[in-house]
Amino acid sequence: MAFLLPKPNFFSAIFLLLLMLSMSEASLDVHYYHQTCPQAEKIIFETVLHASMNDPKVPARILRMFFHDCFIRGCDASVLLDSTPGNQAEKDGPPNISLAAFYVIEDAKTKLEMSCPETVSCADILAIAARDVVAMSRGPYWNVLKGRKDGRVSKASETINLPAPTFNVTQIIQSFAQRGLGLKDLVALSGGHSLGFSHCSSFEARIHNFSSVHDIDPVMNTKFAENLKKKCPKPNRDRNAGEFLDSTASIFDNDYYIRLIAGEGLFGSDQALLNDYRTRWIVESFAKDQPLFFREFAASMAKLGNVGVTENGEVRLKCQAVN
Repeated sequence: MAFLLPKPNFFSAIFLLLLMLSMSEASLDVHYYHQTCPQAEKIIFETVLHASMNDPKVPARILRMFFHDCFIRGCDASVLLDSTPGNQAEKDGPPNISLAAFYVIEDAKTKLEMSCPETVSCADILAIAARDVVAMSRGPYWNVLKGRKDGRVSKASETINLPAPTFNVTQIIQSFAQRGLGLKDLVALSGGHSLGFSHCSSFEARIHNFSSVHDIDPVMNTKFAENLKKKCPKPNRDRNAGEFLDSTASIFDNDYYIRLIAGEGLFGSDQALLNDYRTRWIVESFAKDQPLFFREFAASMAKLGNVGVTENGEVRLKCQAVN
C-alpha cells in the first residue's frame, strides 16, 4: 500500500509551531530574575501585603485581575493598559468595569523600577501578586515561573471572550479548553471564588423572575435565595449591594465547594459545576479534601500562568501604558 507524504509546507508549519512552543516554555523560569533583580518577589510581596492590610478587598481583586488578564490575550498584562483616544482597552470592557486595585500593581512596578530599572515585566508582577494574595489569605503557595513579556495590544471588544456567570458547564468547558485548560483546571480555578464579593447584578436573574414557572432558580437553596432577595430587592437602588462569594470570603479555603453542595453557589455557572456529571465528582472531592483542592489549585494556577506567554512583547516602564 502506498502512503502519501504530507507536503513540505506541513512539516514547515509543524516545525514553526514546535519552535514557538519551545520558545514560550524556555522563556519562563522560576529563577528568571535571580541575577538581574533578586529582590523582585520580596518587593512585590511587601507591596501587596501593605495594600491588603489597608484594604481587605485587595486579595480578591488581584486574583480576579489575573484571571481576566490571562483569559483574553494570555498572561501579558494587557488588562492593566489604560484606554487612549484611539482605543478602548480591556479594563473598560463591560465585564471588567468592576475590576479594581490596579494601583497595587503600579505601586509595585514603581518600586521595582527604582530597584531594577527596565527589568521586571508587569505581567510577572501580576502573576506573582496573584500567588501572594492567595498565600497570605491562608491558601497554597507555589513557585511562579517568570520571564513573561508585556503585551502592546488591549481591546475592550475582546472581553466578550471572558466566561460569563450565566454560562452552563459545556460553555465553560469550551472556554477553558480554548486556553489549554481541562476539567480539573476548570473546577479548581473556579475555587478562586473563595475570595471576594459580587454585586447583585451578577446573580439577580437567579432570584427574581427566573422563569415563567419559577421565581427563583430551583437548584438554589431556598433559604439562601430568600436571604439574597432581601439584600438585592427589585428594584435595587443600592449599587453597592451584593453578597460574599462564600461564607469565609477573606480566607482562601474549600468552603466554596461545600456551599455548592448545599445549593448556595452564587453564580449559575458555579452551581452548574455540581449539577453536571462531568464536574460533580471534582466538586465533591474538593469539598471533602481541602489539601487536595490546594494542590490542584496551585497546579492549575501555574498552568494558567503559561497561557499565551510569548517573547513578542516588552517590559513596560509603567504598567498602564506601552513604552
